[in-house]
Amino acid sequence: MTTVWDSLVGQHRAVEALAAAAEGRGMSHAFLFTGPPGSGRSNAAVAFAAALQCEQTPPGCGTCHACRTVLAGSHADVAVVRTQGLSIGVKEVRDLVRRSALAPVGRGWQIVIVEDADRVTEQGVNALLKAIEEPAERTVWMLCTPTVEDVLPTIRSRCRLVTLTT
Repeated sequence: MTTVWDSLVGQHRAVEALAAAAEGRGMSHAFLFTGPPGSGRSNAAVAFAAALQCEQTPPGCGTCHACRTVLAGSHADVAVVRTQGLSIGVKEVRDLVRRSALAPVGRGWQIVIVEDADRVTEQGVNALLKAIEEPAERTVWMLCTPTVEDVLPTIRSRCRLVTLTT
């Protein structure tokens, strides 16, 4: 049987923690996915987003409409930020903060995944910090960076850490 976790080969500890959080055990409003290049940080964040939006029990079936649309990148309540540039500026972060304040369209969560959170500018980090400190109800932030040191201590102290390995 296929699940959203199948692409996370060798990440048993992270999968167990994320599956438990998707079921409501250890859930947080912000997660920090860390790991070296190639570890699957972004894949783990998208898989977790699919599990949070999943319509089945246990969450993360990989086959329901919600799982399929999250995995395809077309779910209305999941925003994935990828940058082609050197940085993610304050304007883009403020747009994400505005989006995060919206109620989810469906019954699930409003989810914002920032693939290269280590590239957020200093002004952008300040806007992001405020959103993470005072999260909107039913909103989950997922930040992806190579190491925990790549984000400010004030941000990482408000996030649940998910460490991936190669």
